[in-house]
Amino acid sequence: MALLKDGKIIEDRWTHLDDDSAAPEGKPVTVSLARWRNDSENLKASGAPLGIRLTGADDVEDIADALENLQLVAIAFPAFTDGRGYSMARILRERYGYAGEIRATGNVLCDQASLMTRCGFDAFDLAPHVSVDDWFEVLSLVDVQYQPAADRRPTAAQLRHASCLQ
Repeated sequence: MALLKDGKIIEDRWTHLDDDSAAPEGKPVTVSLARWRNDSENLKASGAPLGIRLTGADDVEDIADALENLQLVAIAFPAFTDGRGYSMARILRERYGYAGEIRATGNVLCDQASLMTRCGFDAFDLAPHVSVDDWFEVLSLVDVQYQPAADRRPTAAQLRHASCLQ
């Protein structure tokens, strides 16, 4: 699987802990929401970078107070038909102003690339059968947006207005 962030292939520096594993000292870890609820004070005391993994069944409101401690929020897409993650990313960016990494994981497909980016995702853990070249090609196909979104790209109307002022 390829991990993309900000348009580049990167190495995953995070250890994704299950709910019973000890956290490696000083290394960045992600945990489930359940583990965060039970162990957040110990995790914060470790001083290591922290991330949380959410599923579509989780409520973003549950981590609102913790966002200042989180450098990564990973949102799982169990199936391409499950769109709850889009709303979760948009709420994190627009309501809470979350500036850390929002990573899409699971069944992340090329035809979702543009909408995921618009909703605030900036990292993508591609499904094994997804080609990185296809991902970038799909992103290059749409370069005009008609509605404002979490990615804050200018809309067609804003671009048109700006060109009239020149």
